[in-house]
Amino acid sequence: MKPIVILGAGPAGAAVALGLRRLGYPVTLVSDWRRFAALEGVSQRVLEALRGAGLESALAQALHPSQRQVAWNGEEHAQNVEYLLDRPAFDRGLRDALHEAGVTLIEGRVRAVQSTVLGHRVQVEGAEALAASFLVEARGRQAPALDKALRRGLAAGLRGPETVSLLNRWQGPGGTAASAVYSLEDGWAWMARRADGQCYWQLTLDVASARLPDKSRLLAYCRQRRQASALAREFFAGGEEQQLQLHARSSTAILSPQVCGANWLRVGDAAMAVDPLSGNGIFQSLSSALQAPAVINTLLQRPQRAALAQRFHGQRVEQLFLRFARIGRDFYAAEQRWPEQAFWQARRGWPDPQPAHAAADFAALRIERAPVLRDGLVDEADVVITPDQPLGIWHVQGVELAPLLRRLRSQGAAQALAVLGPEQDRQIRSWLLTQGYRP
Repeated sequence: MKPIVILGAGPAGAAVALGLRRLGYPVTLVSDWRRFAALEGVSQRVLEALRGAGLESALAQALHPSQRQVAWNGEEHAQNVEYLLDRPAFDRGLRDALHEAGVTLIEGRVRAVQSTVLGHRVQVEGAEALAASFLVEARGRQAPALDKALRRGLAAGLRGPETVSLLNRWQGPGGTAASAVYSLEDGWAWMARRADGQCYWQLTLDVASARLPDKSRLLAYCRQRRQASALAREFFAGGEEQQLQLHARSSTAILSPQVCGANWLRVGDAAMAVDPLSGNGIFQSLSSALQAPAVINTLLQRPQRAALAQRFHGQRVEQLFLRFARIGRDFYAAEQRWPEQAFWQARRGWPDPQPAHAAADFAALRIERAPVLRDGLVDEADVVITPDQPLGIWHVQGVELAPLLRRLRSQGAAQALAVLGPEQDRQIRSWLLTQGYRP
């Protein structure tokens, strides 16, 4: 099996590493571990995705359930439980899971990567250079552009409005765990409080219109913005802000112009980084990473399918990016109080006017040949294209949909569904109803 090197040990890099180990590949993972003790709010769907990626053990000591409050467009309401994920504890769990799976871990900063069609040479600070037949780039938003030519070719429509997030962390008095998100005239903020008194407040603004002070005055600026918000004052309930820290980062939505080659792959935020209002970043990172082991396996073991594998990865990354971007656009559009403000103007119509979820139309269903995942490889099969799934659906509950659709159109529902077992029949009928089918 050919050696594979993964750069970055976040959820995306870890998920790819574990998937490759299950396929029998020797994997080396290089990571410069996180220096800022961040906290992230995640949903039940994110937890299920992490468990599906084999990362359940990493969650054991990292979760803090909390009630989430939302103040948007002049209305306030409580949403479902949000789980506060402590990233330092979670990252330690990731390392433990990787060790247990037999992944070789190298801690250090990547100094340079030289790539050719024959392989890659990775120079790591404080370690010997690594040789790899295949390279996975999973270093998040900070992953270098592939080359200057590709960077110049990045279409304007695949880079969102320039956005910055300022995250403050401090130690406050203990209390009940909680989280909240609220809109502002020039942006929005997310805040969280753990039971042990760890407090987090993140302000997201438009780079062009924010008029931020210089770095030396950013902490004072953030404190002033918190104190000016009645919601933030009530949420944190006073108390001294001890060990106050600041971390500034880009939150601009970016789709990489190319995410797969013959001997390399980009996953997670290195492939597509979305606006934080579109949903949880961990879920989006995993969305592109879970398919990567099969894509890599195909590129290495079935080079005659290389174009198919690259098409599979590229199309799915792009469609995921656009779907998440449209979800974020709709959240921005729901805030109607400041229509003339630059922050909201730039985001309520980007990336396009297409709906995040297309309306069901059974008559529009069609069958096409498309790449699918089969037995750990990218293969080709007949799939059903729907308005909401332009890349197609291969099967539901183990039932291939293309033959089923052909039977429905030629025989009718009674005969077409007669071959199914009780549970398959129930699932297929439910899916057909969601597609607008009426027998």
